[in-house]
Amino acid sequence: MLDGQFTLGVEEEYQIVDPVTRELKSYISRLLEDGKSVLRERVRMEMHQSVVEVGTSICKDIGEVRTELIEMRSELSALAKKGGLRIVAASTHPFSDWKTQEISPNERYYNIIEDLQDVARANLIFGLHVHVGIKDREVAIALNNQIRYFLPHLLALTTSSPFWLGRKSGLMSTRSQIFKRFPRTGIPDEFEGPEHFDQFVKLLIKTGCIDNGKKIWWDVRPHHVFDTVEVRICDMPTRMDHTIAVVALVQALMVQLYLMYRRNTGWRSYPRSLLEENKWRAVRFGTDAKLIDFGRKEERPFSELVVELVEFVSEASDMLGTSDAVERVIAIQKEGTSAHRQAEVFDKTNDMKAVVDWLIAETLHGIG
Repeated sequence: MLDGQFTLGVEEEYQIVDPVTRELKSYISRLLEDGKSVLRERVRMEMHQSVVEVGTSICKDIGEVRTELIEMRSELSALAKKGGLRIVAASTHPFSDWKTQEISPNERYYNIIEDLQDVARANLIFGLHVHVGIKDREVAIALNNQIRYFLPHLLALTTSSPFWLGRKSGLMSTRSQIFKRFPRTGIPDEFEGPEHFDQFVKLLIKTGCIDNGKKIWWDVRPHHVFDTVEVRICDMPTRMDHTIAVVALVQALMVQLYLMYRRNTGWRSYPRSLLEENKWRAVRFGTDAKLIDFGRKEERPFSELVVELVEFVSEASDMLGTSDAVERVIAIQKEGTSAHRQAEVFDKTNDMKAVVDWLIAETLHGIG
């Protein structure tokens, strides 16, 4: 029934950190020189020189994703250590200042900075992006519309950015609010079909808003080149097992929604403005949030909703053989995300450097 669809591609953005000062370190150009032979074409620069992005190949299942992500994190760590540095998986650095960071020598990034100025320069954040392969564009648009409802749930499970510029921000996902300053971000509107979406993109290009679809940075988007729907809302989980669980959940959600689509049913549609209310609650409180159950028209603890979510995708996760991985998200809710743990370390030590030390160690947890 799935016909080779719902393949996976995962992109992760890591911090490059000096283990002595615990500051971010501008090192990507050197790391790329050393890393091409080891990581091949799977490692890429980002706008800031202290950011390194890695991406998997097209993976047919979560097992292949796990193998590639663990391999890349291990190899990236080894490359950084050769330069006396470390890698960190988290969506903001606890105290490094964006104003001291070097920009990568790339015309695309220079153009973005020329266009957006300090909004782009200050965008020192790190995320997890999950591509799910869907060949039929009409299906892709339909699932893009429906998965919007679950985006706040995915953000809550991945929060890892409770600090900004040496301060406890009071948010579990500071990254989300930093990125919100970019245009064409957040949860997108619903589209009637491929033609409606294409007309929207063409209008933006014709009127000089963008030059291509890559400059649409929504929390979920039909990719402008690949036959994928790309989920972009997630913070960067620190633990690898959290990443695997969330990627498995994203895939299972897409498959479950597809099964409903094939049966001429679908998840009820809600306005973007309502979905943004739940996103804000996930930004602020993470897995401690009470999200709005719009069907019941009431607040409900995320601890209840995550169990229902796992049950909702159970048909798909059984079909995919990923039930154990998906059920791990219930444990994430109980144990807390990286944002919880970082805040606990700071509350105990009153030391941002101790938080960085914890992140360095935790990033390699479970990596052989």
